[in-house]
Amino acid sequence: MKIDPNSSKDLSAQIAQAIRDAIISGQLPVDKRLPSEAELAEQFDVSRPTVREALKRLAAQSLIRTQRGATGGAFVNRLTFEDAYGQQITTSTLLLSMNAVSFETACEARYALERACAPLSAERRGADHLATMRAEIHRQGQPGLSDEAFCASDVAFHRALVDGAGNPVLSYQLAGAVEAMQPLMNMITFTARSREEIIALHTSIADAIEHAAAPAADTALSALQRYTVQLARDVIAERAARSG
Repeated sequence: MKIDPNSSKDLSAQIAQAIRDAIISGQLPVDKRLPSEAELAEQFDVSRPTVREALKRLAAQSLIRTQRGATGGAFVNRLTFEDAYGQQITTSTLLLSMNAVSFETACEARYALERACAPLSAERRGADHLATMRAEIHRQGQPGLSDEAFCASDVAFHRALVDGAGNPVLSYQLAGAVEAMQPLMNMITFTARSREEIIALHTSIADAIEHAAAPAADTALSALQRYTVQLARDVIAERAARSG
């Protein structure tokens, strides 16, 4: 593991990258104890506080864990998909908000991904996934449910559909699509949407998943996409008319 002392990049970031690369390459396997702070400081020819900062960066990414005691130290962590969900959602949210991705572009990507997942969910979903979808549909129909709660229920419904595919890689990839894109879409469309229409479409999706009818699930998701896009167009046009 090496760093470039002449690089303009922060030394702690370079050290964190070097250790991260060693973990990815297998040079530092899961549960391997890292050298001590003093050993790393000597190896990289930096101060111990610089090493400590690098280790904090790695711990924040769940790549290492620390243990106290005589046999303690920093160890390579086994990163799970669940551990990485939060980072995926945060990154997706930042990308969408910072790069001014159009509503229709985000909507196209979000539903294309979910429609690709739906056939697997129709085939593999468990009773718990279907029960969650039905429970969220019931929740969405409750009188007095706030817009924030409806949005949260909307996300939970679609996450159950995705997780029903039984593929952790898909669940991880779609975490950003559902939990970052869906709330952003709801922020634009909530004033114009019909909860009854969304509940009806969610019910069609759940019925299709329950009966392993992948084409019907695709049809219902496509209808939900068209409805969502049209809502956004109507809202944007109304805003333009008011400002004009």
